[in-house]
Amino acid sequence: MKTADIRVSEIFGPTIQGEGALIGLPTVFVRTGGCDFRCAWCDSLHAVDAEFRETWAAMDAAMIMAKVEELSGNVPLMVTLSGGNPAIQPLGPLIELGHAKGYRFALETQGSVMRPWFNALDMLVLSPKPPSSGMQTDWAILSECVAAGRNTETMLKIVVFDAIDYAYARGVAARHPDLPVYLQPGNHTPPPPGDDTAMVDQAGLDDRIRWLVDRVCSDKWYDAKVLPQLHVMLWGNKRGV
Repeated sequence: MKTADIRVSEIFGPTIQGEGALIGLPTVFVRTGGCDFRCAWCDSLHAVDAEFRETWAAMDAAMIMAKVEELSGNVPLMVTLSGGNPAIQPLGPLIELGHAKGYRFALETQGSVMRPWFNALDMLVLSPKPPSSGMQTDWAILSECVAAGRNTETMLKIVVFDAIDYAYARGVAARHPDLPVYLQPGNHTPPPPGDDTAMVDQAGLDDRIRWLVDRVCSDKWYDAKVLPQLHVMLWGNKRGV
């Protein structure tokens, strides 16, 4: 693989962004392959685990943009860069090329790897992983990521499964009080790899988001925004939507 190549798990859309600040917005997803984390509840193992490496394509920026343009009918829209952890891929040239064509770019990363090109994004979503993930947060690197996106729209999005995760989210927000905070209930039922029909325990998710709303309001955490995963509500854990 050449240095300039980007490992791509899948490119799909247009569909809607299912979570966070852009929820409901039409977008094309570019899901990269590879991740430096192994979260206990990962719902995208096909883009994370090296077991699936042979399914990832090595593409350069021009190849990716050609596919995005094909899917969008050459009408510029928001492109969502996800993974895995897209920050481990050399995405700067893709963002530059897409901007020249009128496209916008949002990236979601756990904030474990900082890249100078974060500042070229239209939106940087930092999603540090809570204790339920089994991962540890490097607070210094997360702060570097925040600083790298200083001239773009940067926000926090944190998954919450329980009271421990909720306390973690409060702590992250306290460290970065200038950033908007989006909270979403955790999804306990990731799909088996290759399963396009897996559904979720929607009743359990409904209970969790009600609990989260009640907790945020009782604590008077009025700056936090609580949102569901809209794509999960519509399609369960089906891939590519």
